[in-house]
Amino acid sequence: MNLSNELKKLINNLPLFVQAHLITHNQSQELVEVLLDLGCRPEARFINESEYLSQKLISWQDLDYVIKRISKFSNENRAGIERTLHRISCIRNRQFLIHGLTCRVGRAIFGTISIIRDLLESGKSILILGKPGTGKTTIIREIARILADEMEKRVIVIDTSNEIAGDSDIPHFGIGRARRMQVSTTELQHKVMIEAVENHTPQIIIVDEIGTELEVLASRMIAEKGVQLVGTTHGNCLENLIKNPSLSDLIGGIQYVILSDEEAKRRGTQKSILERKAYPAFEIVIEINNSTSWVIHENVKISVDKLLRQITTFDQIRQFNVVENLQIKYHSNISFKPSLPISLSLGQNLRNWNQRNNENYYHFKFSLSQVIKIYPYSISSNFLREVFNKLGLDFILTNNIQKAHIIIGLKTHLQQNLKLKKLAKQKKIPIYSFNQLSLYQLTKFIKCIC
Repeated sequence: MNLSNELKKLINNLPLFVQAHLITHNQSQELVEVLLDLGCRPEARFINESEYLSQKLISWQDLDYVIKRISKFSNENRAGIERTLHRISCIRNRQFLIHGLTCRVGRAIFGTISIIRDLLESGKSILILGKPGTGKTTIIREIARILADEMEKRVIVIDTSNEIAGDSDIPHFGIGRARRMQVSTTELQHKVMIEAVENHTPQIIIVDEIGTELEVLASRMIAEKGVQLVGTTHGNCLENLIKNPSLSDLIGGIQYVILSDEEAKRRGTQKSILERKAYPAFEIVIEINNSTSWVIHENVKISVDKLLRQITTFDQIRQFNVVENLQIKYHSNISFKPSLPISLSLGQNLRNWNQRNNENYYHFKFSLSQVIKIYPYSISSNFLREVFNKLGLDFILTNNIQKAHIIIGLKTHLQQNLKLKKLAKQKKIPIYSFNQLSLYQLTKFIKCIC
């Protein structure tokens, strides 16, 4: 069986009798971790199952064999293998001797964040929520590469346990051109976050496992300096984050407010209520419950306010698999539509654009039988395909502006591209700009022009 070079590097550091079984195993590419506990049989955990690798029990000599071939354990009891993403964690006894190892496979998986490409292009700070083992670190590693290589941003990765960029002074290729700052001990992560902003002028800071009040405070300070943040923390959903006193400041913090009798009566609530006390450090929250279905809160401020008022939130669910395209669904127990603003109201968008450019396009409409050629600017192609497929319209995404019928993009990006606007004016191609784009708004817009 052909194993990847990185997986071989992990297997080659395991006891010989474990190596022999894994090399010939038909599920090696689905290996998640290998457990080596003193006096127990070695166990391999795969994506959907686990099994023992041998009848032989693990001895002190077997553990020592592995320990001598990896890097030194940190104060977090974690070690690695140089130039790889693998993580070896140890379990110690009361005498501080190692009697168990968890050898976790690290992989740089490309294409994992196509589901949220449009959110990255928005420039907003993003917080990823999920339980341990849901792939949060893999996701932000890919985010770092996309932002640094494809979007050409100045990205700095705060790597506390060397899980994001590997256990070496040379970062793993999985983060692309992003720079990596290592953290000697977990307690210093918040200081390195601030140092990165003050010394290295990043546009984006990426940090894994925000978990202490000092790290939360550092996140807020970075957000207030205008630097985009991409971070992860443990939790199942946004409501868990609200109830966590150490982490609630990430989404604005919670405070008790005493209402007047008249205001309480008007709202139909008690006089003592919970309210958000500040602007969220992270404007977007993504809940990772499984690898193919993510819950998106595109406006954390609104979502938190509704949860505190016990109003049903309108959750956006994005689903992705290899066979089908990206699917975006909205789920709610009540009828609710998001109200994210568009730069021009849909009824006036076309007319206002024509007035500014002195063009005779006021009656410009597409027939449902016409194939629409779109030049997308700063908008995910998968996102546009989802909308058009849902409406049953034929369309072509083109990279040639001269062949396009319309140009669709985010206002902040379009304003900076004077050359694009000049060319569109010359070719009489309408430009439709959005302050912030959602599936609902884009669907409404397409119905308006068709």
